[in-house]
Amino acid sequence: MKYLIKNAQIVNEGKTFVSDLLIENEIISKISENITDTDTEIIDATGKILIPGMIDDQVHFREPGLTHKANIATESKAAIAGGITSFIEMPNTVPQATTQKLLEEKFEIASKTSYANYSFMFGGTNDNLEELLKTDSKNVAGIKLFLGSSTGNMLVDNEEVLKKIFSSTKMLISVHCEDEQTIRKNTQKYKDQFGDDIPIKYHPIIRSEEACYLSSSKAIELAKETGARLHVFHLSTEKETHLFRNDIPLEEKQITAEVCVHHLWFTDKDYEQKGTHIKWNPAVKTQKDRDGLWKALLDDRIDIIATDHAPHTLDEKANVYTKAPSGGPLVQHAVIALLEKVKEGVVSIEKVVEKACHNPAKIFKIENRGYIKEGYFADLVLIDPKDSWTVNKDNVLYKCGWSPFEGEEFSNKITHTFVNGNLMYNNGDFNEEIKGKRLVFNR
Repeated sequence: MKYLIKNAQIVNEGKTFVSDLLIENEIISKISENITDTDTEIIDATGKILIPGMIDDQVHFREPGLTHKANIATESKAAIAGGITSFIEMPNTVPQATTQKLLEEKFEIASKTSYANYSFMFGGTNDNLEELLKTDSKNVAGIKLFLGSSTGNMLVDNEEVLKKIFSSTKMLISVHCEDEQTIRKNTQKYKDQFGDDIPIKYHPIIRSEEACYLSSSKAIELAKETGARLHVFHLSTEKETHLFRNDIPLEEKQITAEVCVHHLWFTDKDYEQKGTHIKWNPAVKTQKDRDGLWKALLDDRIDIIATDHAPHTLDEKANVYTKAPSGGPLVQHAVIALLEKVKEGVVSIEKVVEKACHNPAKIFKIENRGYIKEGYFADLVLIDPKDSWTVNKDNVLYKCGWSPFEGEEFSNKITHTFVNGNLMYNNGDFNEEIKGKRLVFNR
């Protein structure tokens, strides 16, 4: 199918300009003013914004093993409705993707069910270095290490093993940084006072600035010592942002950083209203932290915006503090929330596209995606900047059936999403016949 998008406000590589765009055979074949082609479906994009599809480098789609919360089909569908055309999924499913066989089984599921383009992280543990070193750098996004508490055998707390991993692979290593001993000590303090029903307002004190900084600074020190390629996931504190550089081009950075939408949107003041619905690890922290994250994003110490989409059921979230799981669903609303910050003047749309689309492609070396360029895959999102709507349970697409943004009125709406040149989402209607592609990496 050929598509001709007319008169779009295209945002790409720091510029916004009005142009036509022709899609043929999965790719962007031409970008020019006044393209004429009679043998094509024409989409009038006058007054609308066209951006590359967001590449979300951190999601948890819960398949296999946790599919009562979500699965690859449901969450990739929500993602394309939210303008995310490619995702990288984490290894802490059941079973965990800590062998090459289990990793390939996840790729096989995605090949049959994912509406977006996909890749997966291989999970490092204290005892799977041999398996880790078999990972194919051209076909797998990277290595994921949990340096703070997670499920099962995913916590990597053996310093000798960590050093071996950092020294032995040239693949990008992504890390969840929270110091386990600090968290356990803080948790016990509040359990002694409240039992299991700790008030949620203490979550950012339990999973504290100190816990985050101790772990992230240690990981960075190890990366510098070994020369490893390190990417630090979901920064949540202002203090951590000073560990990262902005005095060299992104292409020269060996150590990069990410921030998630929820840490840019919420603060600890929101726990009173939202409760465990905004319980994440690392925790949403103070206004000072949120302001510091925005500052670091804007001055390029932080390189990527992601979601850390991690759904749980409402029944699970309704448990007392120690039993309520951390994480929440975000892929349907991340781009729209960022565009709201554009409207508020917090960030430019060009900077949003840089951090959510261009930079993930650069950092992970994803082949021919993340930009609006001739010859690149047509992963594109068309946005109406004047169509307001309110998030409610009737329009939430996540399998878990809820969103931390419920009740929020957004002033932009995604109208069309193209994945590999296929119109996969059109004003609420989905193309369920076509599936996304496995991401390929130029390494």
